[in-house]
Amino acid sequence: MSNFEFASPGYFWILLVIAPLVAWYVFKEGSSRADMQFSSLRLFRQVKRGTRAWVRHALFAARLAGIVFLVLALARPRSSNSWQEYESEGIDIMLALDISTSMLARDFTPDRLEASKEVATKFIIERPRDRIGLVVFSGESFTQSPLTTDHAVLINVMKEIKSGMIADGTAIGMGLATAINRLKDSQSKSRVIILLTDGVNNQVTIAPITAAELAKTFGIRVYTIGVGTMGEAPYPVPTDYGVVIQQVPVEIDEEILTRIADMTGGRYFRATDNQKLEQIYEEIDQLEKSRIEVKHFSKKNEKYFPFALAGLLLLIVEMIGRYVLLRKIP
Repeated sequence: MSNFEFASPGYFWILLVIAPLVAWYVFKEGSSRADMQFSSLRLFRQVKRGTRAWVRHALFAARLAGIVFLVLALARPRSSNSWQEYESEGIDIMLALDISTSMLARDFTPDRLEASKEVATKFIIERPRDRIGLVVFSGESFTQSPLTTDHAVLINVMKEIKSGMIADGTAIGMGLATAINRLKDSQSKSRVIILLTDGVNNQVTIAPITAAELAKTFGIRVYTIGVGTMGEAPYPVPTDYGVVIQQVPVEIDEEILTRIADMTGGRYFRATDNQKLEQIYEEIDQLEKSRIEVKHFSKKNEKYFPFALAGLLLLIVEMIGRYVLLRKIP
């Protein structure tokens, strides 16, 4: 809603000079004496009042109006919109995505990695007010994108992720620790990590439980997702005769993933197909609808210039009339 206000209303005190100016003018007009005196004014009653008198009064009114407009300009009139309060989702989320070669298994369509990227992209699109970042890990980990609200850039980064970008393996602890490092200094009311993997930690640099303790210390909640069907899954194996699809055992350390989630106040989920993975992200989305009150207001627009211009023009007119026009009028 548009409002009109004055940034410096104290200048209105200057308007108190208007009353003394008017009183002085009226007194001056009443006390003026003629150069010639007559015993009776009866002969002058039919004579119309001269133009000079009306011009003099008009010029005095112009001076007063000019002062008023200049004072209004000094008080800095401006338009602004009233405060608008609304509820907004606003949390910081780091996605930690396993990109090891086992993520190429085809128990998901077209494979685990592409299905995970597709569902994560939809999750990002549906949370426009959140800052979201991305960490990828396999034998090591690195930050693919820091926390950002520029989701278009984040989605483009997500599209470029491929298995084999970094050394192979499954460093769950390192992936989690890297995501924690990106969130630990966040001032958001809610800080969340969604860690997705399809394997068992086989790197000893940072143990997953050690990383979980670190997340708990910083008040970061971790949701863990195990990706893979039950039993065996079709996996493309390169051979001298081309790629051969073989059935390989699905091994997910659900015990560790559950402990990480429980320690940090999150939850563990198991995704066995595309639909289940999508449902998991939808459930996390609902769990993390953190409401934050946001105040919004529009930019204030200064409106003093028209008043200043009008005031200066009126004073210029008054000066020209007084020193030029009145001298020409008999």
